[in-house]
Parts: sequence; structure tokens; C-alpha cells
Amino acid sequence: MIEVEVVNRSGSEVDEAAAVELAQSVLAGEGVGAGELGLAFVGSDESRALKREHLGVDEATDALAFPIDGLGEVPDGMPRQLGDVVVCPAVLDRAGVCPRAGGARALA
Repeated sequence: MIEVEVVNRSGSEVDEAAAVELAQSVLAGEGVGAGELGLAFVGSDESRALKREHLGVDEATDALAFPIDGLGEVPDGMPRQLGDVVVCPAVLDRAGVCPRAGGARALA
């Protein structure tokens, strides 16, 4: 089972259940059947700061991924740590993709 922990610091209303369903579907399609994923919805300022810090680009972005474990073996009894995905609803809205209306599917 893929467990998804969602936090919403974006200040926007987000359909968290649909986002979890999408994440689980995409991961299953990639052959990942079990693990733990963090999914954070953030505002433009936080998105911009993360992109600047990790990619050296000073602009907000729609989504960033921070993987941890690859698809290799993990020790018995330890869940696969898939990492974190950070999504900025404000950038998606500007691009005409609204995650509150299920538009986060465009990220798949």
C-alpha cells in the first residue's frame, strides 16, 4: 500500500483526497506498490524559495519532487521512503490548471 501524508500550507482549498488518489495511481503505474510519500501544497513564496535553493532558479514553480529511496531493495520491515512532492496551487491556477477542480491530474 502507498501511504500519502498531505499537508496544505498554500492558503488554497485543495481536493486532498483526489491528490492522494492521483499520487497512488501514478506510483502504481510506475510499478511502486508500497511506500510512503509526502505531498505538500505550498504558496508561491515557498515554491520560489525551494526552487531557488535546490535548482538555482529564482521563480515559483508548479511542482518539485524530492525522491529518497529508488526502486532498489529496502531492508525487510522497512517501508520504502518515496520522498516528497511539493505542489503550488497558485502557479497551477496561473497556468490554467486548478488542483481544486481535479486539475492536478495534469501533473501525471
